[in-house]
Amino acid sequence: MLSLTSSLRYLLYRGHCDMRKSFDGLCGLVGSELGRSPTSGEVFVFLNRKRTHLKLLHWEHGGFVLYYKRLEQGTFPLPKATGGSAMSWSELVLMVEGIEVVKSNRRRRFSLPP
Repeated sequence: MLSLTSSLRYLLYRGHCDMRKSFDGLCGLVGSELGRSPTSGEVFVFLNRKRTHLKLLHWEHGGFVLYYKRLEQGTFPLPKATGGSAMSWSELVLMVEGIEVVKSNRRRRFSLPP
């Protein structure tokens, strides 16, 4: 079942990833390069050098899920670097859809204090 939602945390691997890597290779990158646990429930986003291939690695109850998208034309735009490698759900959706926001204003919204 596809279960990527806005409630998850998304982390972009800022390096270039070899797209021949599968579950074990990507888990190794998560642990060694990002310093995170692959089974944390976070979604890890990987791009190749040309930014034409995208992989998402996510741990769900019972095992890993790997989402893979290859573009036949164009490239994935990189999100603006706001907080290191963390990215929001909306930034991921814009990146996958190929939408690059040139100028935008984000309105303040209520959020619970930490």
